[in-house]
Amino acid sequence: MSLYRDEGVVLRTQKLGEADRIITILTRRTGRVRAAAKGVRKTKSRFGARLEPFTHVDLQLYERRSLDLVTQAETLRPYGERLALDYPRYTAGTAMLETAEKLTPVEKEPALRQFLLVVGGLRTLVEGGHDPRLVLDAFFLRSLAIAGYAPALEECARCGERTGRAFAIAAGGMVCGSCRPPGSASPAEATVGLMISLLRGDWARADASESRHRVECSGLVAAYLQWHLEHGIRSLRHVEREAPAREAPVREAPLRDAVIE
Repeated sequence: MSLYRDEGVVLRTQKLGEADRIITILTRRTGRVRAAAKGVRKTKSRFGARLEPFTHVDLQLYERRSLDLVTQAETLRPYGERLALDYPRYTAGTAMLETAEKLTPVEKEPALRQFLLVVGGLRTLVEGGHDPRLVLDAFFLRSLAIAGYAPALEECARCGERTGRAFAIAAGGMVCGSCRPPGSASPAEATVGLMISLLRGDWARADASESRHRVECSGLVAAYLQWHLEHGIRSLRHVEREAPAREAPVREAPLRDAVIE
C-alpha cells in the first residue's frame, strides 16, 4: 500500500455510490488503471471536472487491494472541452478511448506506446488539420500494429507474394488470387493505398484521397479491428461514415511520432 504518481488520459467513468466515481485511466507508466475518486459528483468537488473522459491529467493515487484511490488530479490538457464542440471529432474521440481500453485488457500492465498513440490521436483531432474519420482509421491501424495485429497490405498475408488482390480479415489482410478464401472483399487499389498511407503517417496522400475510398477504407478497418477484438466498438455506430467533400490543410501528424517514440 503506497502513494504513486503518474499521468494519464481518462478513458471512462462510472458511478459509484451516491457521490463517487470509478475512473478508468490509461497512464504513461502504469498502464490501464481503475481507481475510485471520492466525492467527484458533488458540486463542490475539488477535482471532479478534471476527471472527465478525454482529459489528460497528472495524478496522485493511493494503491489499495481493490480499487486504487485518486488523491490529487491536475489537468494537463482538457481535450474534451474542444471535442465537445464538434460532433464528428467527439464521436471519433469516443471510439478511440473505447478501443484503447479494449486493447489494454490487463490492468496495470505498462502500455506506453498505446498511451502515446491516444494522446497523439486526441491532439490531432483537436487541431482539426485532418478529417476526423481519417484520424480515427489511422488510430485503429496503428493500435492494431502496436498489439501485433497489423494487416498485411503490400504482400499476401499467407504466402508473401506481392500481388495482393483481395482483403480477407481472417487471413490477416491482403491475399493473392491463389490464397484468396471465399467471402473476401475486393477493395480498390486506391483504398489499399489509403490504408498504407494512414499506417505510415503519409498525410499528404491520405488528405488527397477520394470520399468513396475513405468510406471503403473505414469499413474494412472497422471490420478488421472488431474481428481481432472479438467485440464490437459500440461508439462506432455514432461515427460519421461519409468523409466531408473538402480538402483539409496538410500538416505533420503527431500520431506518427506517438507510435515511434
